[in-house]
Amino acid sequence: MSFGAILYSVLFKPLLLLFEVVYVFAYKIIGDPGLSIIVLSTAINFLILPLYKRADAIQEEQRNLEAKLHKGVSHIKKTFRGDEKMMILQTYYRQNGYKPTYVLRGAISLLLEIPFFIAAYRFLSGLELLKGVPFGPIADLGAQDQLIRIGSLGINILPIIMTAVNLATCIIFTKGAAPKTKIQLYAMAFFFLFFLYTAPSGLVFYWTLNNLFSLIKTIFYKLKNPGRVLGILFSFAGVILAFVAIFIYKNPSAVKKLFVLCCGIAFQIPLAYQILKGKIRFSLKDKQYSYNSKIFFAGGVFLSVLTGITIPSSVIKSSAQEFVNINNYQNPIWFIVGSFCVAFGAFVVWFGVFYRLAKPAAKALFDKGIWIISGIAVENFMLFGKKLGTLSSVLSFETGVNFSGKEILLNSLVVIILIVSLYLIFRFLHKHIFKALLVVILALSVMAPIDIISINSQVKDVKETAEANREAPRFIMHKNGKNVIVLMLDRAMGEYLPYIFNEKPELKEKFAGFTVYTNVISFGGYTNFGVPALFGGYEYTPLEMNKRSDELLVSKHNEALKVMPVLFNQNKFDVTVFDPPYANYKWIPDLSIYDEYPDINKYITNGKFNSKDTYHQWYNNNMRNFFCYSIMKISPVVFQKYIYNKGNYYSSNIQSGSKQSDKKTNVQVIDGLSKAKGLFSGFMDSYNVLDNMSNITRIDDSSENSFLLKANKLTHDPMMLQLPDYIPSENVDNTEYDAKHKDRFVVNGRTLAMETELQVIHYHTNMAAYLKLAEWFDYLRENDVYDNTRIILVADHGRNLKHNKDFILPDGTNRELFYPMLMVKDFGDTEFKFSDEFMTNADVPTLATEGIINNPKNPFTGKEINSFSKSRPQYILTSSKWNVNENNGKTYLPGNWYRVSNGNMHDINNWTKVGTKTTLPDMN
Repeated sequence: MSFGAILYSVLFKPLLLLFEVVYVFAYKIIGDPGLSIIVLSTAINFLILPLYKRADAIQEEQRNLEAKLHKGVSHIKKTFRGDEKMMILQTYYRQNGYKPTYVLRGAISLLLEIPFFIAAYRFLSGLELLKGVPFGPIADLGAQDQLIRIGSLGINILPIIMTAVNLATCIIFTKGAAPKTKIQLYAMAFFFLFFLYTAPSGLVFYWTLNNLFSLIKTIFYKLKNPGRVLGILFSFAGVILAFVAIFIYKNPSAVKKLFVLCCGIAFQIPLAYQILKGKIRFSLKDKQYSYNSKIFFAGGVFLSVLTGITIPSSVIKSSAQEFVNINNYQNPIWFIVGSFCVAFGAFVVWFGVFYRLAKPAAKALFDKGIWIISGIAVENFMLFGKKLGTLSSVLSFETGVNFSGKEILLNSLVVIILIVSLYLIFRFLHKHIFKALLVVILALSVMAPIDIISINSQVKDVKETAEANREAPRFIMHKNGKNVIVLMLDRAMGEYLPYIFNEKPELKEKFAGFTVYTNVISFGGYTNFGVPALFGGYEYTPLEMNKRSDELLVSKHNEALKVMPVLFNQNKFDVTVFDPPYANYKWIPDLSIYDEYPDINKYITNGKFNSKDTYHQWYNNNMRNFFCYSIMKISPVVFQKYIYNKGNYYSSNIQSGSKQSDKKTNVQVIDGLSKAKGLFSGFMDSYNVLDNMSNITRIDDSSENSFLLKANKLTHDPMMLQLPDYIPSENVDNTEYDAKHKDRFVVNGRTLAMETELQVIHYHTNMAAYLKLAEWFDYLRENDVYDNTRIILVADHGRNLKHNKDFILPDGTNRELFYPMLMVKDFGDTEFKFSDEFMTNADVPTLATEGIINNPKNPFTGKEINSFSKSRPQYILTSSKWNVNENNGKTYLPGNWYRVSNGNMHDINNWTKVGTKTTLPDMN
């Protein structure tokens, strides 16, 4: 980030974020882009009304003081010359408490108006939601209004109306003011006319509303009792809102209806206050405390460090490489810098503006408020929301943000107790508050470099990997030799296969020759447990890995990843490896594990086929959303779900999902079981790879042999797709298709439950993977390399989705976790069939080498590669410690173990628990 970008982030991004959140929130409630502009204008104007009111008061004081001094100043300027005049003027100013710099007070309103105008301009002028949307007589809020046309000439009326309202305000406001004040305001009115004349009508409409608000505000200042009049107007508006919520608002959700109704009730507060303020004596003023700006700004700095550095760095350091794009390298520390800039701009700069313009009594309240907010922020971040699941690189949780009623109640009670406690501490110990805040700031500041060093250590080798990965990925298949392909689909569900081929029977032809295995287990429920056995065979099950307790897990994992590539390379096959999972225990695979084998071609394909625009959108979204995520984490849990907003954090991009836009989203917001908006970047990274498999594949006529080992994460990063074709869409609506095809989830009398969003999107994504593979298989057929190719499709594990309650074991463990997909097509096979033969994903090396490598042996241990171990009971580690940054010792961290016997994973009686929180199971 350049200095200019940092300055922009500090001054304007907090305002842009405020505009966006308010607008999108209004749009979600109202559903109309034009009406949402009205809400935006009203909300922003009332929010900054205290600023303008105070600024107007300061300007009035300045005008009165200048008027008071005018006669004396004029006399001095007429009577004296040169240095003498300057000295006498300075003395006169000092005697009357006036400084020459006070002249800037007259421009306070203008100085406040400029940043808010820039924020409005940046937000509304490019807002996709407004493009092509009519509103009243305006044909398109995203273009000039051109309400009057004379031949081919269009005349924009909104800017003229805006200027007329602005001039009316100037006339009323500057009555009796100095000529220079009038000139300043009139000049600004005409400046906005010329500057906004060709602007989109949505922006001009917003600024016209602002000018109208300013006019009404100026008129109110002239009334005898403006507070009561305003209270009556608010009360009337509240009654209308309540009426709308109860009788007119059609088909809203209960939350939306309740919100509108609550707004209507809240609008009665100003009038109630005006009626009761003289009857009820209550004051928050503390006679023992005035205000201390050091406390306020220390609190602002603390919140800036907490939300801008501490929370983002804690997220990134947990898996720093997830926040690096290998194809467009950028150090993830810049996300922390960007987040801190926005936080500092919000809590120090803009909160500071409010504070500086406030009266002393209000400043005292600000001091108390920021002290209490700081305490609540720490409590919410440190104690709650620790079990929300896996956070993606777009800051969305796979299972969303949900809290039980018990958690909400507990947190609410803690917050209330904390508010009272912190208030009492402030009341009696306010002299020590500043020092306490400084200590906490210092502690966080000491932790920050430690986190940053940790992040840098995780990504230090990624840049080199990125440089080495510039070459376009490719692999060669030979028409007259033998080709072997092992393709791992991360988390592909074996449970889905009968239903997928039932819904799309045409896939059976595309997958001709494949045997679909329906009685399969993996040896763990996560990649770090399932991959070693899949790639290396039965020597690398969790049981066998833990028996080798004198070696690091990462060494054994790397060894497993190299077994098949090295073995095939030794047998003169052209070997290519794509995306080996967790190579060197790195999120971005460290391809250097194959460096000692120069004949092995290796590539990282994930994300390789995305456009740079997609990357920039991901980067910019994270620059915005890290601060939003931090705000969510420091908020009371009752609000966290709504701030999270299904991972969207009130981004305007996702709301325009139905529009043709260059601004692609990086997260999908799902609405029920059939509708969604947006595209999940994790899904698209992998989907685009499978979509380009034909472009990656090179075919020649030689009689040589080839081997491809590839992993793809498409089925690991699920997304709702548009049916019936199961394709990505910015705006998904499957309501009609789902209603007509409910029976597709019933096969042989067994129903696959589709009751949750997570179940639906996993099924969609699995289907999309097979449809894309089918296209690739057609390409192989067209080029005469399908029949002479052995293809093994396999998954490392399944997922706990609760499709079938019968899969739940007595301790709550779901066998779906250990039910991976496995399909095999051998050379020359043409029949598509299902098989209930007992298999494990550790059979893959045996299946890959069978019949083409004589007496295959592990090149690292010398042991024969076979599946003889399958005849014995199999031992599954059910640990959830999937993070290799944590689970990376010499053995897997202790977990629970199950023994599967008798060659049938479907029979619950064959599953026996044989270990609890141990590194090895009880094998007696």
